[in-house]
Amino acid sequence: MKNFTDEQVINGTHGELWMAGDQLAEVKGFEAKVEIEKEDIKKARRMATGSKMKGFKCTGTVTLHKIDSYMLEQISDSIKSGINPAFKLLSSLADPASLGAERIVIKDAKFDNLILANWKVDEIGEQEYPFTFTDWELKDLI
Repeated sequence: MKNFTDEQVINGTHGELWMAGDQLAEVKGFEAKVEIEKEDIKKARRMATGSKMKGFKCTGTVTLHKIDSYMLEQISDSIKSGINPAFKLLSSLADPASLGAERIVIKDAKFDNLILANWKVDEIGEQEYPFTFTDWELKDLI
């Protein structure tokens, strides 16, 4: 695209996140990214170092306003039983002024921690849950 209007820049306020079929209305932020693992490749008569992809690592973070015990309900009993449960996460970003909607399914998401309690006097409650995943599916692209 050569040109765009200011209104077409996507505003994260229009994002949604679904986990285990439930919409997380308390979502404050969501990130899922793929880090490409590479190994340096040196070649004769070339000063620059090249690289070869060896694999990738998928990580992300869900940031929530603290309004209920949803994450405790979803994860606590499994962890106590020795199981790190896997979830399907659906990220949707559909700013009405943009050129469309973007929906991505994160598969096999496993959270790295479970926050049992975290609060401070005179601070709004927020929880951050990092996770790993192994696959994703692009549903809608802009």
